[in-house]
Amino acid sequence: MTSPWTNWAGTHTATPARVSHPASPAELGECVRAAAAEGLPVKAVGSGHSFTPAALTEGVRLELDRMASLVRVDGNLVTVQAGMKLSALNAVLAANGLAMPNLGDIDAQTISGALSTGTHGTGAAYGCLSTFIEALTVVVADGTELTCSAGENPELFAAARVNIGALGVLSSVTLRCVPAFTLRADERPAALADVWSGLDEHIGTNDHFEFYWFPYTDRVQMKRNNIVPTADQPLSGWRRWLDDDFLSNTVFGAACRLGRAIPSSVPAVSRISARALSARTYTATSHEVFCTPRRVRFVEMEYGLPRENLREAFDGLRRIVDGLPYKIQFPVEVRFTAADDIWLSHGYGRANAYIAIHQYVGARYEEYFRQFEAVTTPLGGRPHWGKMNFRTAESLAAAYPRFTDFTALRDKLDPNRVFANVYTERVLGA
Repeated sequence: MTSPWTNWAGTHTATPARVSHPASPAELGECVRAAAAEGLPVKAVGSGHSFTPAALTEGVRLELDRMASLVRVDGNLVTVQAGMKLSALNAVLAANGLAMPNLGDIDAQTISGALSTGTHGTGAAYGCLSTFIEALTVVVADGTELTCSAGENPELFAAARVNIGALGVLSSVTLRCVPAFTLRADERPAALADVWSGLDEHIGTNDHFEFYWFPYTDRVQMKRNNIVPTADQPLSGWRRWLDDDFLSNTVFGAACRLGRAIPSSVPAVSRISARALSARTYTATSHEVFCTPRRVRFVEMEYGLPRENLREAFDGLRRIVDGLPYKIQFPVEVRFTAADDIWLSHGYGRANAYIAIHQYVGARYEEYFRQFEAVTTPLGGRPHWGKMNFRTAESLAAAYPRFTDFTALRDKLDPNRVFANVYTERVLGA
């Protein structure tokens, strides 16, 4: 049976010719072979947390909900099927005394979707989540399942860890995990000028550092997470509910609705929000600190930049916000990651600073996003593959040193474009 599929933000919808729920790599391979024989394109979908049309297809939609189990634990190497959500993965790892070395702030994505789009957290010593992959298996266009690692099919490994769904469908992934650990979270408001003056120290002396800037103000919220030996300062259930549920979702959602209805109220609300935030320090299991609930829907664009270009890009962003004919309701998030060697990773060959901009769902955003992209592109900006962008293959080829190597491998593995759609055609070429 077929049914429309819509992403989390409600920005993209497609109805396929059919929907398949394979339960094994063999069934997944058969689904791909059958679709290819009929001349139908194939796309696997996860939880829909991409803001791009990366998962859309009018051919065969693959849902991996029946391929979402733990395969095995071998020391600190954990193999899971590709349809497992990050929230379930975190629970599996915790039950085995393990954890992911780093995470982003949302755990609703499937592991395959998060890896394929280059999802990342923050921390100068950590690359994107795909850098934690020890090995993976992918079903390619002829239905064959290929295994790759640093020592087996190394070119495929360099490409498939961040692949935008263009090389095939991930069936399983082996992750290099670490012993479970505790984080001390320190979150507090600050002046933007103080963040800039101490930025190198903030990045260098904290395991995980990020900040949120409130538009129309000179205020930020800093977040510093550091590994500690014991959970000696737990957050009360009441305080967690107040901060992460009521204030960050219920109250913030109401403020966004007010701003959409009365745009002139947005700067005042932003100033009040920035001043009303209180500091908090607590300890908790790593994934409980990294991941927080996000129920207020939004659209997002995020660009990775060489760290030395962060200030120029950020100052350009502030000028854009001040000059727009409408108001920006969401804070701007700034994070940091290490360099890596994955061909289509935003951090390929360089340490990155990331700027993520958001707008409340249903509010105007395109001019904001396009102007920001115009500022970041000449500064070496690389768009997050799961978040909105307007780039084309021609401009992206100049941003990624191994871009043509990736597209050549795609030509080899999928010459008939079984896994192509409108998004891959735009960002990788037809």
